[in-house]
Amino acid sequence: MKSVDVVIETPKGSALKYSYDQKSHFFELKKILPSGMVFPYDFGFVPGTKGEDGDPLDIIVISEFESFPGCKMKCRVIGGIKAEQSEEKGKKKMIRNDRFIAIPDASSIFENIRSISDLPANIIDQLENFFINYNRAEGKAFKVLRQLSPKEALQLMQE
Repeated sequence: MKSVDVVIETPKGSALKYSYDQKSHFFELKKILPSGMVFPYDFGFVPGTKGEDGDPLDIIVISEFESFPGCKMKCRVIGGIKAEQSEEKGKKKMIRNDRFIAIPDASSIFENIRSISDLPANIIDQLENFFINYNRAEGKAFKVLRQLSPKEALQLMQE
């Protein structure tokens, strides 16, 4: 399976959301999550891509280790969550904002995972609920449409 470059913005376990600023080339603190809420896995983007929201495509990296903001790693895409999200607080207009899911090439614990169907179902449930609650805290809606196979996810990334 083909690997893609991923840049981590927010590491697993962080209650601080970071965002890469393409103009300054620095990572900036974007927000603090509500008390008790943390990112369940590393969260980042795929450089050189652009989603419907104008930002690079979002990707969740499932691994046994924590990285850091700015860490670049090779990962294999194992699928994704096809989703819609309200663009602005309180607005009803929904745009596509999929979440792709990947495993680092360097992972040893998850080295045999090739598809999200290989993961325990509760991992995907937790991810979907995290993004629903994360957006709800911002006054936005996040609607899961369906899960994506590795092939579908890679196709969408190339588009």
